[in-house]
Amino acid sequence: MKKILSILLCLLLTALFSGCGGNKTASDNAGNTEKNGEFKIVTSFYPIYIETINVTKGIDGVVVENMTKPQTGCLHDYQMTPADMKKLENADVFVANGAGMEAFLDDIINEQKQLYVIDSSANIPLLVDEHGENAHVWVSVSNSITQVQTIAEELSKADPQHAEQYHKNADEYIARLQQLKDEMYAVIDPLPQRKIVTFHEAFPYFAQEFNLEIVGVIEREPGTSPSPSELTDIINQVKAMPTKALFAEPQYSSTAAEAIANETGAKIYTLDPVVTGADDADAYIEAMQKNARTLQEALK
Repeated sequence: MKKILSILLCLLLTALFSGCGGNKTASDNAGNTEKNGEFKIVTSFYPIYIETINVTKGIDGVVVENMTKPQTGCLHDYQMTPADMKKLENADVFVANGAGMEAFLDDIINEQKQLYVIDSSANIPLLVDEHGENAHVWVSVSNSITQVQTIAEELSKADPQHAEQYHKNADEYIARLQQLKDEMYAVIDPLPQRKIVTFHEAFPYFAQEFNLEIVGVIEREPGTSPSPSELTDIINQVKAMPTKALFAEPQYSSTAAEAIANETGAKIYTLDPVVTGADDADAYIEAMQKNARTLQEALK
């Protein structure tokens, strides 16, 4: 019975991953709207979905679907499901964050030969630490702008009949993101305290952009509690800070932050890396505006 089930599973995966020839090119995609009635784009997870729906806003015949559930969060250890594979099999384009966020991206490129894959982080210099490259590029507004530009450019190649609309939408959204960045600088630049302790490694690009210093990270990976020595180091770092503030994330438990707060008297605030949220094109901007207000309250 086990052998039979194994064979059936292999057959199912082979069928789901079956392609038609080599990697899809821009010319292969041109005209799909006429053939199928729609041009289907699948995004890997929430922040890429928000960027993509802004680039494709109001374009008839272009459909955007997020591969993962809106509350999935980061995809570091995500395991693809048969439903995910089916979505990709029926898609024209897959838009990924890249930078190592989607560990399964190489498998998609190799197995889904018909799929036009966009790596939205391709033009972004990556931060590297002892744990490797940091994939949370979108948490910087400047990087989000670059991702939007890349998505618009690549979609224009994959679907040239809508190129003008992709670029127009991207320009409009980028103008709003630039305004957001200016507003955030106005709020964050005057703050006297620049040192922060964050929940996990989601904020280095954010800190780089707004001249903040991350002096401690509560959990290197969500769900992995700090070791006793790490906890002691963080407690000592917080005690030495003139403004004692810890920043949790709305997607994860704040238990470890609460333990540190009990030892240091620090207050817990929330910074949102925008990995989950509502199906709303303005969600990223609104979350970042709230982050700026939170920093203003915590570090004033």
